[in-house]
Amino acid sequence: MPPGKVLQPVLKMKVDELFLCWLSESSTQAMLRDCLRRIQVPARAERGAGDAELPGPRLAAAAPDPAWRPRECEGPGAPGPTPAPTALPVGAASSARSGPPVRGPRRSGGTRVVQTRKEEPLPPAASRSVPTFYFPHGRPQDTVNVDAVIAKIERTFAQFPHERATMEDMGRVAKACGCPLYWKGPLFCGAGGERTGSVSVHKFVAMWRKVLQNCHDDAAKFVHLLVSPGCSYLVQEDFVPFLQDVVNTHPGLAFLKEAAEFHSRYITTVIQRIFYTVNRSWSGRITCAELRRSTFLQNVALLEEEADINQLTEFFSYEHFYVIYCKFWELDTDHDLLIDAQDLARHNDHAISTKMIDRIFSGAVTRGKKVQKEGKISYADFVWFLISEEDKKTPTSIEYWFRCMDLDGDGALSMFELEYFYEEQCRRLDSMAIEALPFEDCLCQMLDLVKPQTEGRITLQDLKRCKLANVFFDTFFNIEKYLDHEQKEQASLLRESESEGPELSDWERFAAEEYDILVAEEAAGDPWEDGYEAELSPVEQKLSALRSPLAQRPFLEAPGGLGTVELYEYECGGDDLPPS
Repeated sequence: MPPGKVLQPVLKMKVDELFLCWLSESSTQAMLRDCLRRIQVPARAERGAGDAELPGPRLAAAAPDPAWRPRECEGPGAPGPTPAPTALPVGAASSARSGPPVRGPRRSGGTRVVQTRKEEPLPPAASRSVPTFYFPHGRPQDTVNVDAVIAKIERTFAQFPHERATMEDMGRVAKACGCPLYWKGPLFCGAGGERTGSVSVHKFVAMWRKVLQNCHDDAAKFVHLLVSPGCSYLVQEDFVPFLQDVVNTHPGLAFLKEAAEFHSRYITTVIQRIFYTVNRSWSGRITCAELRRSTFLQNVALLEEEADINQLTEFFSYEHFYVIYCKFWELDTDHDLLIDAQDLARHNDHAISTKMIDRIFSGAVTRGKKVQKEGKISYADFVWFLISEEDKKTPTSIEYWFRCMDLDGDGALSMFELEYFYEEQCRRLDSMAIEALPFEDCLCQMLDLVKPQTEGRITLQDLKRCKLANVFFDTFFNIEKYLDHEQKEQASLLRESESEGPELSDWERFAAEEYDILVAEEAAGDPWEDGYEAELSPVEQKLSALRSPLAQRPFLEAPGGLGTVELYEYECGGDDLPPS
């Protein structure tokens, strides 16, 4: 390894592994015990009888020479039972490996024998059992009677023709397994039903018995059912069969059956919201641990109990999808399902600064190659942008905007970076005939607001600890919201952020208000002011008859393949996803 180069984490793990292998060798243990004896024997002799000498020609006076120091040896091995102890003579500089021991001078004193007490040997390190504390597949439960569960599943399959279950039958099978109703899609796919169209009792029982034996909680079972072979985490494509079943069978989405070409847009939105909330590592891979820490599986269970899909605002709300898609369609003037920097700058009447728009398109929060090559982001990217823009208090949104403002990527916002973004805010305020605060005064306010632990540096943890991160971010790149905050007292803003109870989040409040506006515009028959006119398609006519709000706007004629999903590109390798 070149001098001065620091060990990388993966290499360090390998070095630690090799060290433990070396430490477990019997020859290593013997060497360590020998070193430990050489350290202990002189001390025992000194405690035994003062100036008495040990018998035998190899042992010298009990008092060791201060110039001699035993070689330091470390290791978990404990000394075992051995014959009469030996020690290097006092003053000898050689070790057991360098030559025979040198006989020290005899003393003229008496010949009393010093009896050293033999200590009981400790058990070897390998025999000390440490209780298991890490359960990647959930803590095993002794109360699960696998045979009883399998018997119940077999009785359920006996009611189907030829003991084979189709997708329509999987709801009863899911209940027999003790799972929520909308696990039926993952159960069907996990048993290979999507390839054959049905699942036999023998194949399903074999699959479920393996799940029960290896997966001990709901998160591990859900991941096992959806992951690709050989993977231990969920990627975006893994959620498509599950969400397609929700679209096909949930009563709150019954009107979407007539508009299959828009299933993919709804599925894309829900997938992005799942990763936005659950994938706290930003890796694009949801693990069992992340799934356990989230409320996703609780929301999946609520799908069975709640007939109104819009009540499940965290992931599945159709109204939220409707608002997001309408906002995207207004910006996507050429309707190619991609928007560039000029399109995004028109969001909310040019409220966001151009410097921040440039940072979004720089790849700070997007990983698709289209952003770097073509300067465009997809609808999936826009989902992340809009949720982060309208609710800057959540952990993901704080991370989103922190990445954008951290120009040098050093993990902290310097005063230079804050001034870089604030300059444009000052110019925009001047153009509006509004006197802007000098940067020094604004900086003092922001430092008092955030209270960073390190002077002159604002870290991500500082902003997460601050209850007014939204005020901080809006001050530097959102002119409209900055002016709104200026009209309120900081005390009132703090009271709003600390309010307890089932208060709506900023995103839920925004989505509810925007949905009401869109519905009111549709009821009034106001056309969109984008010059885009289109006749109602047959699908739109059907949806209009069903009084679905989706059918009232021309954005339904968006191009897109049936059932295809445009997924947000998270792959670490940066490979482009196939076009939808």
